[in-house]
Amino acid sequence: MASTAEEIYGGVDTHGRTHHAAAVDGLGRVLGDREFPATRAGYAQLIGWLKSFGPVALVGVEGTGAYGAGLATALSEHRVQVVEVDRPHRRARRRQGKSDPLDALAAARAALSGEASGVPKTHGGPVEAIRALRVARRGAVKARTAALNQLHGLLVTAPAPLRESLSGLSSMMLVRRCAGFRIDDSRLADPTMATKAALRAVARRVQALLEEVAAA
Repeated sequence: MASTAEEIYGGVDTHGRTHHAAAVDGLGRVLGDREFPATRAGYAQLIGWLKSFGPVALVGVEGTGAYGAGLATALSEHRVQVVEVDRPHRRARRRQGKSDPLDALAAARAALSGEASGVPKTHGGPVEAIRALRVARRGAVKARTAALNQLHGLLVTAPAPLRESLSGLSSMMLVRRCAGFRIDDSRLADPTMATKAALRAVARRVQALLEEVAAA
């Protein structure tokens, strides 16, 4: 893309609560930098600020799949072309120390030079819906595995009679048996009753997570 001094190139260093933007012209001269809230109102302010310098040709945004996702979407809605800025540029620059304005300026110049040319990650439509569901399912699977491990760990240290009564059961049979325990709250000072209460609580957690995984 041929550039002119009239075209504006932006760069954004993204964070959880704030984004720092910088603007350069088509010759790479610095026009300014400024921090904005990482909110919808802040995105509108940032875009308006960039456009105040002139027509925006391209904006380099770091982390379009994470902290920069909302801003990248807002820029696209305003028909501003966005490119992904790779984090290695940021790490290399930080050998000189942390500075949001310099990170943003480096992103703007990477967009201008063509060094930043990554396609921003999309966060809409069926692909994003599937991604969100998979995140939830992976979390439930991980929690289910942790709960099963905890159940078996409790069984290892359970009083011998209780442990022996549950030995040889498969994981799912163990879950069902423990989930059905009847607990006498007045006897929780007794190690066997306390262990049965703990086993029941964990087993019921496993059952809930199994349902969540199946529904996801």
